[in-house]
Amino acid sequence: MQRSVRAHQYDTVDAICQRVFGRTAGITEQVIDMNPGLADLGPVLPQGTLVTLPDVATQQPSRTRTVQLWD
Repeated sequence: MQRSVRAHQYDTVDAICQRVFGRTAGITEQVIDMNPGLADLGPVLPQGTLVTLPDVATQQPSRTRTVQLWD
């Protein structure tokens, strides 16, 4: 299920993603793709702009492989 939020004063897409999902990696791009014309508004969104968010609860978080250099 997709949901929408309204931009706060001085909000950016990254700030919304961080506030709602606790991260921006991989989500910011999805939000831009889901909201045609959003990028045309500039880096700081006008207050009250409706932003549709993806459903990331069903997606697996990406994992980074760690390497142990010393024992």
